[in-house]
Amino acid sequence: MSENSDNSISKEEFEQLLQKAENGDAEAQFYLGLCYAKGSGVPEDKGEAVKWFRKAAEKGLAAAQFDLGVRYANGDGVRKDQEEAVKWFRKAAEQGVAEAQFNLGLCYEVGCGVPEDEAEAVKWYRKAAEQENTGASFKLGLYYDRGDKAEAVKWFRKAAEQGDADAQNLLGAHYARGEGVAENGTEAVKWFRKAAERGVDVAQYNLGNCYEYGYGVSEDKAEAAKWFRKAKEQGVASASGYGVPDIRGYANGRGKHEEEETPTEQSSRATGQDDTNVQVGLVDSSGSGRIKSLFRACWTFLKFW
Repeated sequence: MSENSDNSISKEEFEQLLQKAENGDAEAQFYLGLCYAKGSGVPEDKGEAVKWFRKAAEKGLAAAQFDLGVRYANGDGVRKDQEEAVKWFRKAAEQGVAEAQFNLGLCYEVGCGVPEDEAEAVKWYRKAAEQENTGASFKLGLYYDRGDKAEAVKWFRKAAEQGDADAQNLLGAHYARGEGVAENGTEAVKWFRKAAERGVDVAQYNLGNCYEYGYGVSEDKAEAAKWFRKAKEQGVASASGYGVPDIRGYANGRGKHEEEETPTEQSSRATGQDDTNVQVGLVDSSGSGRIKSLFRACWTFLKFW
């Protein structure tokens, strides 16, 4: 199906698509739903989009099942219903859609639309990770990091090599601490740098520490100050005085341990003023991973075309 420069299909193409959809062609129904969702060749109509996605989903089209799950999770064109979202994520996940497997794992992890069940969450994350889903690999890394450090490193490495910046920071932290892998300052700096250059604040802090104390790299106070400044601009306290043992292994709050808190953070926690956000990687219907804050086990699934 060709598109014009404004991303709209021609009237003729739309009419052909509509005829196929009305004749029961599941793929045509799905693409017709996309047209209504995007306003391509027809005025945008979220409700009409859901109507056609549902028809295709009920015929077993996995892409439509996943998309319908996203729309129920978002309340996009339909009343928000997390249990219904889980229903459609499960159908798509059972057909092997990695993004649906990831989202279903997340639902089980936080207990949205389904009872919280860590074992089920890990089961679905593993299925997604085995299909190269980066967010799922990261989630498995966090899960195993509570006990099996070597297994955690395996999954953090997989996510890091796929470009996940937070996984890169955590992999660097494991090299710096010698947890699950032999301590290696050079490798720690390598991974901290990758994450820092992507804008991960704690990786910038960690890289600054390495330059400050000459860990894995030649000591360079100016370079240390540069990275501390970048981290501070994002809200991470400047690190001079903490030293290499303070290498931070959490990733924007996603793997933070109490013993790694600064005195200021410990004070905030003690007074009940902890403002750290738990972070989860969500997947939208294009298969893209994103980071959003999770508050009281509620979330927003992102939607991009």
